[in-house]
Amino acid sequence: MAQGATVALPVVVAKNEPLEFRRWEPHTKMALGPLEIPYPAEGEVVQPQAFLISLLGFDDAGYRLGYGAGYYDRTLARYDPKPLTIGVGFELGRLPTIHPQPHDIPMDFIVTETGVRDHRRHTAP
Repeated sequence: MAQGATVALPVVVAKNEPLEFRRWEPHTKMALGPLEIPYPAEGEVVQPQAFLISLLGFDDAGYRLGYGAGYYDRTLARYDPKPLTIGVGFELGRLPTIHPQPHDIPMDFIVTETGVRDHRRHTAP
């Protein structure tokens, strides 16, 4: 933020719908949402260029297991092009496969305490 970046936090606007992202600053008034997760109670809706997404599990193909509601998959599916996605979790959540479903969207990067995995798909020029 000190270098001009905008920070936004997710807001569940309706069950089984994509997330909305509202601008956040240290003085932003917060409210409690599902699972008592704080979110900006009001403010400008923004379209993120990059996502930091928590994960419970992940595999070597970059797919993540979240909390089971599918909010991030629905949200990312509406963007074209897809924003940069960075999954953040712990190495103990690494699995041989999460058995991804057709609607699952892989992360570009997975970050754990052991390092950063780059899962971007490179294509030949």
